[in-house]
Amino acid sequence: MLSWIGFIISLIVILIVARKNLPLALFCGAVILGLFTLPLVSILEKIIYTLTDPSIILLALAMGVIPMIGGAMKQSGQMDDLVNNLRIGRKGLMALSPAIMGLLPMPGGALLSAPILEKGGEGVADDLKVVINNWFRHLFVMIYPLSSALIASAKISNLDLYTAVLSLLPAFAFALFLGYIFFIRKVHGNIIYSSPFSLKKLLMPLGIILVAPFLDFVLKKIFAFHVEEIATLIGVSTAFILSWKLSRAKLNLKEISKKMKPWNFSLIILGMFIFLHIFQSSNVANLIASIPLPPATLCVVAGFILGFATGRVLLPASIILPVYLATSTISPFVFAIIYTSIFFAYIISPVHPCVCVTIEYFNVPLKNFFKLLAAPTFIIFVIIILISIFVMT
Repeated sequence: MLSWIGFIISLIVILIVARKNLPLALFCGAVILGLFTLPLVSILEKIIYTLTDPSIILLALAMGVIPMIGGAMKQSGQMDDLVNNLRIGRKGLMALSPAIMGLLPMPGGALLSAPILEKGGEGVADDLKVVINNWFRHLFVMIYPLSSALIASAKISNLDLYTAVLSLLPAFAFALFLGYIFFIRKVHGNIIYSSPFSLKKLLMPLGIILVAPFLDFVLKKIFAFHVEEIATLIGVSTAFILSWKLSRAKLNLKEISKKMKPWNFSLIILGMFIFLHIFQSSNVANLIASIPLPPATLCVVAGFILGFATGRVLLPASIILPVYLATSTISPFVFAIIYTSIFFAYIISPVHPCVCVTIEYFNVPLKNFFKLLAAPTFIIFVIIILISIFVMT
C-alpha cells in the first residue's frame, strides 16, 4: 500500500512541477518514489550510477546539441532557404513545411511554419491550417532518428534505435494517409513564387539536417561503435558545426544558447534515467503488472491518458515503458503500439505548446481544433487498442 501511495504522489508531483521544469519534475518524482520504496542509500546509489554512466552522459550531451542545430539554422536563414526552395506545390508545401520545421526541436517552432502556411495557403480555412500545422509538424518527428523522445524511449526499451524506427513505419504511413484524407485533400490552388529557384539554397540546409542521422547510422552499423551514443554525439555535432561554418552571416552562439536552452534537453535525459533506475529498483512495477489487464492494453490506455494530460512524449514514455518491462522484454511491435498511443495523445493535447501557439496565431477556437483532429486520432487509438487486446493476448 505504501508503494502505491508513493507512486501516485510521485506522478502528481511530476505532472505539477513539469509545467514549469521537466528535468526538476522527473528528479523530484524519482526521489519521492524512492523515499517510499527504497532505503536512502539505494536512492543515492541510483543517482550516482546514472550520473556516472558514460552512455547516459554522452546521450545527454548529444541531446543538448540538437536544439543548437535548430537555432543555428534559424538564425543563419538556412531554414528559410530550405522552405523557400521546396517547389512542390501548395499541397506539398502545406504538409512539408511544418514537417521540416518539426525535425529539429526549436522552441516556438510551430510559429515558424505558421506564417508559411498562412502565405502559401491563401484561401484555405484557418482551422484547417491549424490542424495541418500541428499534425504534419509532429508526424515526421515520430520516425526521425534524432528525435530526443524516440532516442530515449528506444534506450529505455533496450531496442536498437533504427529497429524502433522501422517498427513505427506502419503507424507513420497510416497517419500520413489519414492526414491526406482528412486535411491535405481539402487544399486547392497553386503558389506563385517571388524569387527564382536555387538548388544550392535547397541542398545546403537539407544536407545539414540529413548529415546527423547519416553519420549516426554509419558509425553504429558499419563501424560498430562499442558505445553507440558516441556516434549520435558525433553526428549531431557535425551537423551543428556545418550549420555554423556554412552560415552566410556571423552567428551569435550566446544568443542561440539563451534562446534554445540546450541544457534543458540534457537535464531531461538525466532526470528521466534517474527516475527509470529508481522505478526499476522499486516494487511498484510488479504491483502495476498485477493489475488484471493485458500489459499492452494497460500501457496503451495509460500512455494515451498521460500523453494527453501532459502534452509530452518523453515524460509518459519514461513512466509507461518501465511498467511493461516489469512483465517482459519489449519487442519492437509492443514498443510501436505503446509509443504510437502516447505520441498521438501528445499531438492532440490542449496543453501541448504547439497547439496553443498555433491556435492563438490563427485565432481559431480550441473546439474547432478538436473537431477536425478527433476523427483521425480516434481511428488510430481504436486500432491500437484492438491490436493490444486481440493480437497481444
